[in-house]
Amino acid sequence: MKKLFLSLCLVAVASSAFSQDMTSKKGTPILPEANDWSVGISANPFLSYFGNLLNGNLNNSSPGWNFLDTNMVITGKMMKDESTAYRAKIRIGFGSSTITAAPDTTSGSLKETKTSGMHINLGAGIQKYRGKGRLKGYYGAEIGFGIGSGSTGWTYNGTPATGTPTKVENGSTFDLNLNGFLGAEYFFAPKMSLSGEFTWGLMMSSTGEGTASSTGSPDVKTGSSSSFGIDTDNAGGSINLNLYF
Repeated sequence: MKKLFLSLCLVAVASSAFSQDMTSKKGTPILPEANDWSVGISANPFLSYFGNLLNGNLNNSSPGWNFLDTNMVITGKMMKDESTAYRAKIRIGFGSSTITAAPDTTSGSLKETKTSGMHINLGAGIQKYRGKGRLKGYYGAEIGFGIGSGSTGWTYNGTPATGTPTKVENGSTFDLNLNGFLGAEYFFAPKMSLSGEFTWGLMMSSTGEGTASSTGSPDVKTGSSSSFGIDTDNAGGSINLNLYF
């Protein structure tokens, strides 16, 4: 929290160099205009980086994002007018990997591990702005859903012992959320802003039965699960960097 506070102070000091006029010295509008598009990315890597610079952390690393994160989505907006924006979120991911074990020709030793997965997340909503100047409050609503699946398989040298796992098929997942949100956005440079928001609403999730296979044994069904809740989504409280064009 201390790092985040120091980083936000740094941003505030840097942004004070800009006047409160709604255009830059070159005449570029500070605020987004009708039909502008934006891309939003998490500002947390940048805030952590500058926070570590301030506290003298010797292990500081350059900002980056983990695109293998199952929650990673591309977010964007289209400005309908100066006080209304349409929001969209999307992630369509497919992947697989193969890991070859250290050389060992012993019968039953692990030879190779293969994993694969699929994650699709889609969302849409509407956002309304309030306020004047660089600091804008906003609110709105959005709906989103996601599906996913995955599997892991193992191959061996020769014939492994009875009961050795050969494959696990994870149950398919389905997520649905219907949220309202409330936040604030500060334009520290022409068509560049930092924003933070909190969401509240309906969240549903379910995971179907999977299958576990092993040598010399019948397939075993894995358990399923489901959840339902109406609550605040704390993950929505992160700081985001928005770029308009």
